[in-house]
Amino acid sequence: MSNPIITFATMKIKAILFLSVLLLFNWRFIFAQEALVILQPMTLEACIDYALNNNVAIKQAELNTELSNIDLVQSKTNLLPSINANASHSYNYGRTIDRFTNQFASQKVLSQNLSLSSDITLFGGLQTINAIQQNQFVYLASKYDVDKIKNDISLNVASSYLQILFDIENVESALNQLEITSAQVERTKKNVELGAAAKGALLDIQAQFALEELNHTNAQNSLDISYLSLAQLLNLKLTKSFNIVKPDLAIVNESMLTADVDQIYNTAINNLPEIKSAELKVKSSEKAIDIALGGFSPRLLFSAAYGTGYSGLSKKIVGFPTFQGYAADGSFTSIGDTVFSPVFSNPLTEKNSFVDQYRDNVNKSFGFFLTVPIFNRFQTKLNVDKARIQKLNAELNVKSTKLQLEKIIQQSFVDVICGLKKYNATLKKVAAMKESFKYIEQKFNLGMLNTNEYNDSKNKLAKSESDLLQAKYECVFKSKVLDFYLGKPLKL
Repeated sequence: MSNPIITFATMKIKAILFLSVLLLFNWRFIFAQEALVILQPMTLEACIDYALNNNVAIKQAELNTELSNIDLVQSKTNLLPSINANASHSYNYGRTIDRFTNQFASQKVLSQNLSLSSDITLFGGLQTINAIQQNQFVYLASKYDVDKIKNDISLNVASSYLQILFDIENVESALNQLEITSAQVERTKKNVELGAAAKGALLDIQAQFALEELNHTNAQNSLDISYLSLAQLLNLKLTKSFNIVKPDLAIVNESMLTADVDQIYNTAINNLPEIKSAELKVKSSEKAIDIALGGFSPRLLFSAAYGTGYSGLSKKIVGFPTFQGYAADGSFTSIGDTVFSPVFSNPLTEKNSFVDQYRDNVNKSFGFFLTVPIFNRFQTKLNVDKARIQKLNAELNVKSTKLQLEKIIQQSFVDVICGLKKYNATLKKVAAMKESFKYIEQKFNLGMLNTNEYNDSKNKLAKSESDLLQAKYECVFKSKVLDFYLGKPLKL
């Protein structure tokens, strides 16, 4: 027969092992999910989605939107009546007048009060209605503010993403230049050993190699910094496995720019959240003026109350007085005879019960209360003046936002056109420089040119290729900005 204690211990050990395996599986699954984000190269769309889901500024803006919604709900509930219940239980020591018996008391007196009151504003210059409409505009504006932050972050992510692509190509170009110079160093070494070249030529080409090593290092450092910038935008821990997808970028030409500046601007002001937010804030400021003007209006309030209470002094008669005979009362007649008066016993009393007093002491009241503002030290007028100034400021903010948007679109459009011209011109220059360098390289290999002439031609080619890269990515980014203002999604 098995020992029950041993059997229980065995079952417990199995349960612990099962839970351990389950937890280990869950941890590995979680780590695998996180690794998917880091190990797999991320596209621009994936980077933007990740940033929008993890950015702290967006989460804070969304919380502000929730607060605005609570303010809106609260302003709506201000239309409802208020209902309050009150209760008190107190003892009084010393001389006082009991409010229920209207008698003087000098001993300890217990008092209890229960009441229920309610009031509602029937008319208050429409301030509550205007406050609801104002908070509605504020809530909608805060939602557009969130969209504005999302758009800004998306553009920043796109800019950082393209900067990485530029740095990758720049590193590849620097490495290519380094490999060409490395081959020339080896060739020059052999020529020096054979006596076909002077030692100074080798020193010059080695100096060029050292310079290009530095250029390659600088380019790699720029790439690392760009990766760090993108990771910080994504709120993602930077690791060696973090990488992005390198798409084939298409350079737009002028014929592909089907929309002109005015069309892009008109589309943008109808769709961009910052414009809608600014316009809603103007409407909110208009309602603020109406609320301030409501301060000049009379206020009509309806109030009602129901209450009862208990007093320790309250008594009721339970027995009537009885005749006990006659007794001299200390007075005399006109002839000197003693006056006798009837004597009665005191009536019998007892304290009123809680139930009886709560029933008998019920009091009800209701009434209308009108308040007419006559003079409040010009506070209402000053509030109206401030609200009107804030409205003017909100209108100017709309104009400023539209002007800023127009400048950005005009600048981006001109940048795309100029960038295309620069790119095409630089493309021709690079092609010519490559042909020229091939010719100079051949002459250098034959000993017909010195090292300085070779290095000068090579550096000019590297500079032209760098200018071409810069023109390419400037043109791509500005064209994406124009697409963004046309309502197109950011993608490569």
